[in-house]
Amino acid sequence: MPSAKFEIKRKCKECGATFIAKTLESYYCSRTCTLRAYNKRKTERKKRNQMDAIVSKIPDGRDYISVTEAEAMFGISAKTIRRMIRSGKIPAINIGQRLTRVCKSALLERVPLRDEPLDRTKPLPKLYHLEPEDCYTIGEISKTYGIDDSTVYAHIRKYSIPTRQIGNFVYAPKEDIDHRRTRQTLWSRPCRC
Repeated sequence: MPSAKFEIKRKCKECGATFIAKTLESYYCSRTCTLRAYNKRKTERKKRNQMDAIVSKIPDGRDYISVTEAEAMFGISAKTIRRMIRSGKIPAINIGQRLTRVCKSALLERVPLRDEPLDRTKPLPKLYHLEPEDCYTIGEISKTYGIDDSTVYAHIRKYSIPTRQIGNFVYAPKEDIDHRRTRQTLWSRPCRC
């Protein structure tokens, strides 16, 4: 992991405490917060996969769906759905104990569908032009933005920017460097020349 040549103060994404980051990719103040965040992400991914499995089994022609299916389809809690049923905002029928069915079309009018798409196809890899005329050298980047070569290399590794070495020079694509410059405050520092 590349270490930074300057002090980075960050707020922990898990507990909210302010800490000094040891690397460019440190977002948590301790190992405990890192593990907590990892477990939350893992649980959320598992829950999302379960919801996707439930939604894929719902037939398109059926207008009345169960509360569990509505919860998976719309991404709202079962308590909210039952509260809407009690207040009369959506029609529902009860066909037995724990067999409440909700009108799907009425829910569609009130609540949008869940944001995450069901099919998660991977995007096509980006093609790069690594010819010297389409690239900056590491020296040009460090001189332009007034940062060390090691910091430039750390950013290149962090954002997976491709490089090409020709002789003694290492080239990085101009479009990626310019794109990162507009999004990163570190790259927009004035030159110390």
